Amino acid sequence: MGGGIAAVLVSASYLLAAFLFITGLKRMSSPVTARGGIGWAGAGMVVATIATFFTPDMSNIVLILVAIALGGGVAWITGKRVAMTDMPQMIALYNGMGGGAAAAIAAVELFKGEAHSTMVLALAVLGGLIGAVSFSGSLIAFGKLQDLIKRSFRFRGQNVVNLALLLASVLVGASLVLAAAGPVPGMVTLFFGLALVLGVTMTLPIGGADMPVVISLYNALTGLAVAFEGFVLNNAAMIIAGMVVGSAGTLLTQLMAKAMNRSLANVLFSGFGDTAGPQGEVSGSMKPIDAADVGVMMAFAQKVIIVPGYGMAVAQAQHKVWELAKLLQERGVTVKFAIHPVAGRMPGHMNVLLAEAGVPYDVIYDESEINAEFDNTDVALIIGANDVVNPAARTDKSSPIYGMPILNADKSRNVIVVKRGKGAGFSGIENGLFFLDNTHMLYGDGQAVAAALIQAVKAL
Repeated sequence: MGGGIAAVLVSASYLLAAFLFITGLKRMSSPVTARGGIGWAGAGMVVATIATFFTPDMSNIVLILVAIALGGGVAWITGKRVAMTDMPQMIALYNGMGGGAAAAIAAVELFKGEAHSTMVLALAVLGGLIGAVSFSGSLIAFGKLQDLIKRSFRFRGQNVVNLALLLASVLVGASLVLAAAGPVPGMVTLFFGLALVLGVTMTLPIGGADMPVVISLYNALTGLAVAFEGFVLNNAAMIIAGMVVGSAGTLLTQLMAKAMNRSLANVLFSGFGDTAGPQGEVSGSMKPIDAADVGVMMAFAQKVIIVPGYGMAVAQAQHKVWELAKLLQERGVTVKFAIHPVAGRMPGHMNVLLAEAGVPYDVIYDESEINAEFDNTDVALIIGANDVVNPAARTDKSSPIYGMPILNADKSRNVIVVKRGKGAGFSGIENGLFFLDNTHMLYGDGQAVAAALIQAVKAL
């Protein structure tokens, strides 16, 4: 096959891959079509990968095949074995691998020391910086989500240190671009070392409650890095895929920050997320209740809204919760699920868990769709959620979460909170909802409590 014809076919294949990527992303915007969207995007990746082998002057075919076999094998095994409750840390890890791959491409090009245009070198350096930060930062996010890193590390002047690392990375990167004799290997090593350390120091202070925003941000950065390295390699598929991922990640980051009423700068530099700042005192006492009493309350209700949170994920209680919901529906009770945009540890975490349990999409509502219904709801069952139902966000100006849109569960006639103990939530903020007159606490593991509620309803 002539080189000209091969180049045309490769370009046409990349165009087809881009169409499949964009179509897949569009279908992922709806839970109903998301599964198919993943298939479309996966098909696009297959097309792009196969087309790459027909690129004129392609070399190192054996090494590429070995890398694909190893990477594909590891991904297949881990994808099959990972629990849905562990999906956030898997997303963080794989996202980091994408950033690391982009940084590795930049490193190869810079270590070659070959003559490149200033524009190509600048894109390689920029993509390498962003990719390296995303790589190390995503690994730290993985460690936090996996509880390998159990606390945030903060110190006086940490923002100054981060700014100094960023400026040093930029200055070294600029020297690589402007070097007349080509990039010096020692400077290249220093550049990537600074970028990797920056990713670590940026992420270590960020608390676990902010992880949905952090994951979205690093997803956007990875896409941007891949797009830049696509320009370096003159690879249209990388450019398009990176831009699609980068723009989608940026939009998602903005949506997550808006859902928390936080600016991105506040998430990255305020140090909030694990420890609470000053807040108003909470008066009253928590009132415990038995599963049998809750079963009666729910069985004879007209409407029940279930609010899931990370506690449900930890207890792997989604299947039992859906079994309980179906029992109530059989008794004529209207049951709906309310999902807050930042519930869980990644965007859409609760939706994924409920989908795994077989909960129909038409009974799952987001915050804006269902908030008005809490006023005429008999029972709001909160299982593992905390900050997303804290009324302090509406009423307490001294609270760190003041102004954050929340689910109005406190406006229900009865609120039942399923919780392991009396401690504060993941962000460390006390929840005034637990002390309201219409709230009762049902203590215990989420799955065990759901099973007890099932038996209570069946016994009626």
